[in-house]
Amino acid sequence: MDIQYLRKGQELYLYLKGELDEHSVVSLRGRTDALIDENASSKRAIFNLAGVRFMDSTGIGFLMGRYKKLSRYGMGMAIEAPDRNADKILSMSGIYSLMPKI
Repeated sequence: MDIQYLRKGQELYLYLKGELDEHSVVSLRGRTDALIDENASSKRAIFNLAGVRFMDSTGIGFLMGRYKKLSRYGMGMAIEAPDRNADKILSMSGIYSLMPKI
């Protein structure tokens, strides 16, 4: 799993690429948390999932963990460009009620 980021004004964009599963989440969690810490003055983090080829329930847990971390900083969170399969999983989980899809 690869992650790139871009700060645009008050928003932190996190671009994920690869598979979001139990194997990739371990290292991704630390890298993402460090980026959130470094950009704690942002108003919102936007997770772009256009490059995610596969996501399972571990991915939902990863996103929920980042949501909780961002909430402690008073930052919002949104999901951008999930593919059809990821969108289906995210919709069924009800996660869009916490972090909207934009």
